[in-house]
Amino acid sequence: MTVIDSLSLAEARRLALAAQGFADRPVGGTADRRHLRRVLARTGLLQMDSVSVLQRAHYLPLYSRLGPYPTALLDDAAYRAPRELFEYWGHEASLIPVDLHPLLRWRMEAARTAAWGQMRHIATEQPELVARVRDEVADRGPLTAAEIEDDAPRTTGNWGWNWSNVKRALEYLFWSGEVTAADRTASFARRYDLPERVLPARVLDAATPSDAEAYRGLVEIAARALGVAAEPELRDYFRLPKGVVVPAVTELVEAGVLIPVTVAGRPRPAWRHADVKLPRAVGRATLISPFDPLMWQRRRVEELFGFSYRIEIYVPAPKRLYGYYVLPFLQGDRFTARVDLKADRRAGRLLVPAAWIEPGAEAGETAVALAAELRRLAGWLGLAEVAAPAAGDLAAPLAAALAGVSGVP
Repeated sequence: MTVIDSLSLAEARRLALAAQGFADRPVGGTADRRHLRRVLARTGLLQMDSVSVLQRAHYLPLYSRLGPYPTALLDDAAYRAPRELFEYWGHEASLIPVDLHPLLRWRMEAARTAAWGQMRHIATEQPELVARVRDEVADRGPLTAAEIEDDAPRTTGNWGWNWSNVKRALEYLFWSGEVTAADRTASFARRYDLPERVLPARVLDAATPSDAEAYRGLVEIAARALGVAAEPELRDYFRLPKGVVVPAVTELVEAGVLIPVTVAGRPRPAWRHADVKLPRAVGRATLISPFDPLMWQRRRVEELFGFSYRIEIYVPAPKRLYGYYVLPFLQGDRFTARVDLKADRRAGRLLVPAAWIEPGAEAGETAVALAAELRRLAGWLGLAEVAAPAAGDLAAPLAAALAGVSGVP
């Protein structure tokens, strides 16, 4: 008979934060590859996004866990030999440890049916173009799409991307694993090359697991990264197909890797990873990216933390509640505020269009902690000062705290 453990909501919160690395010992000195590996062992992958109003999305989760660190640390791991990360579709576009490449080959093999419509259509309707583009990469790579394009027609996709047919062909080849990302240009354009010229030979030579084995491996990584999770959350972490999580969970429970649990106030069955330890407390105070793995499952965030969050980048300005690029502020095991931020690099200022207090948080105490964190963030971004917040119910206390806080490391 399976024994089902029970967790209070506070215990589940601490477990979730510990799994993501927020209870780890702070970095003493400058972060190095060991610290990067520690974070990736916690999160499993880092989501990428092109929005740069503050900082590119994949850099911010490391900052939230390590504090100020040299961004070259991540760039080198992803784009310089010996590579430890590669770009592929994980949660969304992601930086993923190279050792997970075999576990994602099922997705590469399913490109013709699973890739987005524009990619599928170019593969089925213009296979000769796809072959020509691959040959161009093989002969001349690494290349951006712009270095291959001639007068290829463009098609606007669902997100407004003005992709040429060459770009669509490259993205199909990227999805299928026939090309990969060699690096990124200064404007964040992907430069494509053949996997054998980019990825370690030991990775490409590794045996391909069965689909069931791959799903089980990815579910375990997701469970370890989440600490405690229900089926939709385990499936969403690597965007797995429906129906594959429960069989994987059953095997992992039988192996003692996952433990069935109930969480007070959460009606769905859940499992905790046996290796994730429950800390007595979480003492971190840091800003969290909208694209941080901690924030991926909005329902989970609301149930565990009582924090309702929505990315409003794609919401028309008059309809936004909090702002364009809003970061939650984590204090201990609670979100106590949220702040809209923008890096004005030309003026050397961190702009704060709005700051908001969360229900139950004490405004003065939160403002002082948030002011210190904003100054730390500004320093990491190379910005000389933090502007007074322009709007929001935390604006006045935060402005006062910023005026009285200086020299915060």
